[in-house]
Amino acid sequence: MPSTPDLRDQPAETEARTTPIEPQQQEQPPVSRRGLFGVAGAGLAGLAVGAAGGFALDSQEATPTQPQAAGTRTYPFYGEHQAGILTPVQDRLHFAAFDVTTDSRTELVQLLKDWTAAAARMTQGFGAGQLGPTAGPYGAPPDDTGEAIGLSPAGLTITFGFGATLFRKAAQDRFGLGELRPTALQRLPHFPADKLDPLKSDGDLCIQACADDPQVAVHAVRNLARIAFGRAAIRWSQLGFGRTSSTSTGQETARNLMGFKDGTMNLKAEEPAAIDTHVWVPAGADAQGQWLAGGSYLVVRRINMTIEIWDRQPLSEQERVIGRTKAEGAPMSGGSEFSQPDFVVKGSDDEPLVATDAHVRMVHPDHNGGAKMLRRGYNFVDGSDGLGRLDAGLFFLAYVRDPRTHFIPIQMKLGLGDGLSEYIQHTGSALFAIPPGIAQGEYVGQALLS
Repeated sequence: MPSTPDLRDQPAETEARTTPIEPQQQEQPPVSRRGLFGVAGAGLAGLAVGAAGGFALDSQEATPTQPQAAGTRTYPFYGEHQAGILTPVQDRLHFAAFDVTTDSRTELVQLLKDWTAAAARMTQGFGAGQLGPTAGPYGAPPDDTGEAIGLSPAGLTITFGFGATLFRKAAQDRFGLGELRPTALQRLPHFPADKLDPLKSDGDLCIQACADDPQVAVHAVRNLARIAFGRAAIRWSQLGFGRTSSTSTGQETARNLMGFKDGTMNLKAEEPAAIDTHVWVPAGADAQGQWLAGGSYLVVRRINMTIEIWDRQPLSEQERVIGRTKAEGAPMSGGSEFSQPDFVVKGSDDEPLVATDAHVRMVHPDHNGGAKMLRRGYNFVDGSDGLGRLDAGLFFLAYVRDPRTHFIPIQMKLGLGDGLSEYIQHTGSALFAIPPGIAQGEYVGQALLS
């Protein structure tokens, strides 16, 4: 982030910096000493991400252009689709759901305009405001909180979404949007075995900030929450580390906290036909939701793992439940990681090698009408309870064309018969409509609110 002189070094009568700091698209903020250490500390895992993520992508996210160092790379904020969906998954996440606290449509529109301007700046490595964290009137709060001074952009992406309660909440249509709520945008049902915390579920708005530096991601959400003061407030938030999916063929498959490779068969940006079929909402899909064409739906599930119980299971039980080998991630029916599972072949005990309740069998597209998801999940550890058990698991994020066909039936089936259910507990749940990309000069959601 460009540095600015501290006004405390200037005469007392100087009230403000006269020349705001503006983004310069041809310049990249320098890599700080701390940023260099962060890249080095990422080790081989960071190199694996860099193999696919070390490119600035064009406005449609799928075409690599100019190579950049892992710490200094940036992704365009403006384009046909929002960044942070097809973008190669970064290593860190700060996700926040907001409740809108104003009933004024004008104030909501201005909030989205302010968020758009700040996000466009921060994703390119600049401050949330035009003056920066150490300039502006000395007697007023800075327009940036300052904890990202000297840090590189770290591949920051910021993705915005709208919840069903933005359109109608407690039977009230606060902003005149009730007739524009897409039919598919509803509160997710209570699935079998759910134990949802209402304080970690739902929301009017959401922000997904992903980066390869956790402080960069936290800085982004912190400043957007600060900008929202008086108009929206954080309802709940989640920090994530260690991606559990890859969205590019150049990224290695990551592991979840159970120690297994996660998202082996995930959709990839290099599969545009499949992405069109399973991720983007097509024009004409919903008469009420024409504004969402080119966007997507984001399913959010906070999944706690009973880590201590899982860790006491024999390897044979762990592999049976998942349906893959722990070492290489190959299906239990044989082959390598990317081999298609054989759900028919049986072992010497005359039982299928891929168990009938194995997770990989339950979620496979062949058993779910061909439905696929684009996953961008993260591991989380939020301390421990009073009995020494970790509050840890998977923060599940998945982009789908229609949750009614691409998520709800699958999750209903998992809740009833997935062998993995014995070791997990769903504690948070939300669904958001993700508007299409933003053109320069416009703001997120403009097609809905204009």
